Amino acid sequence: MKVISTINSIRAFVKRMRLKVGLDTFVLAIIGAIALAYIWWSPGIARGGLSLHQIANYGVSVIFFFYGLKLSPEKLKTGLANWQLHLVVQLATFIIFPLVVLFFMQIFGNNGNRLFWIGTFYLAALPSTVSSSVVMVSIARGNVPAAIFNASISSMLGVFITPVWMGIILSSEGNSYDLTNVIVKLSLQVLLPVAAGILLHPKFGAFAERNRSPLKVFDQCIILLIVYTSFCESFANKMFAGYSAAEIFLLGVAMIILFFLIYSIITIISRILHFSTEDHITAVFSGSKKSLVHGTVMSKVLFPGINGVGVILLPLMMFHALQLIAASVIAQRFDKRPK
Repeated sequence: MKVISTINSIRAFVKRMRLKVGLDTFVLAIIGAIALAYIWWSPGIARGGLSLHQIANYGVSVIFFFYGLKLSPEKLKTGLANWQLHLVVQLATFIIFPLVVLFFMQIFGNNGNRLFWIGTFYLAALPSTVSSSVVMVSIARGNVPAAIFNASISSMLGVFITPVWMGIILSSEGNSYDLTNVIVKLSLQVLLPVAAGILLHPKFGAFAERNRSPLKVFDQCIILLIVYTSFCESFANKMFAGYSAAEIFLLGVAMIILFFLIYSIITIISRILHFSTEDHITAVFSGSKKSLVHGTVMSKVLFPGINGVGVILLPLMMFHALQLIAASVIAQRFDKRPK
């Protein structure tokens, strides 16, 4: 009876968290994966055979294969017309975002933890997220086809642009960095499966569309596995030793400020270019969000020799959770405008 009572209490707590704070189940699952890594990190650092690391590597390729399978080449061609909107989104994602963080790194980089700064720049250099951007644009009644187009293009550009940005930072930190090797690895793990999926879209695209929900669950399980193994490495190597609750809290505050700063910059650009309300919505949601999927996947290739990968991923995970909460509130406000 005590066990049942405890389970019911946990369920009630999760429900309250989701209603009051706006956290979705996946964000709570990420928190759970980190907690599990803290309690039981040994399976996450095991190597050889069919280890969790190997499963995660294979799972990543499967994720991007199905992503390609869901992409319609016709829809991508149709989205090419609105070039001003696409340019703003891609510039915000890959140029404005990194430059803003780089600016603050130059001013405040000597204060705080260096791995937190690397992690913050890493999230700034990542491509835009796919699913949540499109969902938020849809809720806010924005230009959904343009959101799908930008998310797809961003994912592919990120394979090349993110490693270049990270090469600048990691090289300045004195770490060895082979850019060609990184891009080749990411192309094999990300672009090749996406290309295979796009080629097979005419035959199996309908199957991928019908099974969106189970495929989403599979994607999330692989991301949770990567999060778990990354934090296992960090906890096993005591990378979080000495961090106070105040430091983690301040990191969270910095992430939400970063989100609203980028959001405001894109809003100003949209007004200068006289975007329609629908295009403005797509620009702010697609250009201010970052992909946890690409972040966790690329971390395995970009930071192979760094023990503190969990620490580097922490800003991205906090940004992911906070961007979902902030974007949900903003999207609902846009939806209330006159139809």
